Amino acid sequence: MKFISDFHIHGRFARACSKDITLGKLEEYARIKGINMLGVGDFTHPIWSKEIKESLKEDENGILWSKNKFPFIWQTEISIVYSQGGRGRRLHHLVLAPNGGVADQITEWLKKKGRVDYDGRPIFGISSIQFVDELMSISKEIEVIPAHCMTPWFGLYGSKSGFDSLKECFEEKEKYIHAVETGISADPKMLAQFSHLKEKRLVSFSDNHSYWPWRLGREATVLDLKEVSYENIIKAIRTGNGFSGTIECPAHFGKYHFSGHRDCGVSFNPEETKKLKGVCPVCKKGLTIGVEDRVEELADTKPKNVQNFIEVIPLTELITSLYNIQQPGSKKVWEIYNNLIKNFESEYKILLEVSYESLIKVIDEKLARLILKNREQKLEVKPGYDGLYGEIILGKNEIAEKPVKKQKSLTDF
Repeated sequence: MKFISDFHIHGRFARACSKDITLGKLEEYARIKGINMLGVGDFTHPIWSKEIKESLKEDENGILWSKNKFPFIWQTEISIVYSQGGRGRRLHHLVLAPNGGVADQITEWLKKKGRVDYDGRPIFGISSIQFVDELMSISKEIEVIPAHCMTPWFGLYGSKSGFDSLKECFEEKEKYIHAVETGISADPKMLAQFSHLKEKRLVSFSDNHSYWPWRLGREATVLDLKEVSYENIIKAIRTGNGFSGTIECPAHFGKYHFSGHRDCGVSFNPEETKKLKGVCPVCKKGLTIGVEDRVEELADTKPKNVQNFIEVIPLTELITSLYNIQQPGSKKVWEIYNNLIKNFESEYKILLEVSYESLIKVIDEKLARLILKNREQKLEVKPGYDGLYGEIILGKNEIAEKPVKKQKSLTDF
């Protein structure tokens, strides 16, 4: 069975996240999005952990089930700040745990290193090497995945405090790292240019800061599992057996794809950044070096094969762009969105499968064409930079032609 999975989830106790997030809301909007398996998010936080245990029932396979039979797995994200190789390092790591007992052991170990009650994504002064080593001593079934690996500030390869390779970061513990998370500003095609990732899985998850469908499930990993179990999930991540591919938001749409300065309102592609020597022409300070520059710097191969993936921009972003609406949660957006969901079940089905002929029975032709152009990856996007998301650029002819070419859909995984 195909599972569209999102294992980078946050609850309401994580910094910069909506205070309205609940497990019930996550399940509700995951179903609307088309996601059918989630991480519980932030299991180290004591109040959130209590809610997990009270709201979900864990089975013998390490899967937690809601009352409505929706599956979750134990998952959290940890921020670590330390020095290595003469530089300060700041990284985020996803952690997947095989069951509640192991999740509790992880929490108890972290409590010896600092507090876990002040933030759903707590910070610790532990190196990545020690972090992996200590977790493996708890259970070899724990999975550590470097989160949003290319982002400047907290990514494994980030320009501000990252490393040039997995080996440099984890040293001899690199053997325990089986996957990296692409993040919204990068995609598998870009990371496939790093030869040392050839045998690793490139996973994608949302890193949601709310339960709304323009955040939850905006990226996901598709797994083909004969049985829903933590063992099978980890087997897919570690070996590729059962790993079908990923659904990605186009990398240009991410907040750190190009280099630039938000305060100065300037952004640059790699060639321009080189000419400027990484210096902002407005304020004369160093630019925030983006993902595309960093990929170009680290790339050492031209891969013949890239893992299966699809790129689509969230449906609400299409609606707001077409009708020039500033807020994705506005009444008009919800009216259009809910009408589509009522007719076609889920957002992913709308974005990836529903035909043009079916769409125009429910919405106007311009939006239907925009959805198909999104599916065909023909939308022009002004790249994001320095913390700003990319923007869809709609020219006069952008939605004029009826799409004709069949593109990848969920059935292709």
